[in-house]
Amino acid sequence: MGKVYFTRHGQTIWNVENKICGATDIALTELGHQQAEELGRKILAEGIQIDEILASPLVRAAETARHVSEVTGIPMRIEERLKEQNFGRYESTPRNGEEFARAKGNFINSFDGGETMLHLAQRIYNLLDDVKKDEEKTYLLVAHNGIARVIRSYFEDMTNEEYAAYGIRNCEILSFTF
Repeated sequence: MGKVYFTRHGQTIWNVENKICGATDIALTELGHQQAEELGRKILAEGIQIDEILASPLVRAAETARHVSEVTGIPMRIEERLKEQNFGRYESTPRNGEEFARAKGNFINSFDGGETMLHLAQRIYNLLDDVKKDEEKTYLLVAHNGIARVIRSYFEDMTNEEYAAYGIRNCEILSFTF
């Protein structure tokens, strides 16, 4: 049975300000850089076996992956499909806004110029299917909170409410078995 690991990027200023980042390219804070380095040290200390790191092209995830790669020596590359969902007009708005919470419950909502949850799920599910086929490698996927939801839904049944509410901490590492 194959395994895949997932982590969310380190902290950004918009995380601190409780704003939706989405496809907006927001850099890591100093703490975010430290969190990424600590994640690399944790992977080494716990003896987690990873062959390659695949990272979202957005700077917050790519920089997180670069730090982990530098600490661990695990090679990394950019995987375009790991880019966060484009939340359209909600990008830079409060994460806990009531209107956004309602919109997130509609999986075919493009958020006025963004990407629907169904389109996001299609590209992430396709990526996971590709990763699953590559039985020779164990990957660490470095991406975003919205991607974490989709990945969890690939492995576990979730209600719409559970899906919309799900999230993980910056640089938290999760393990999934195919």
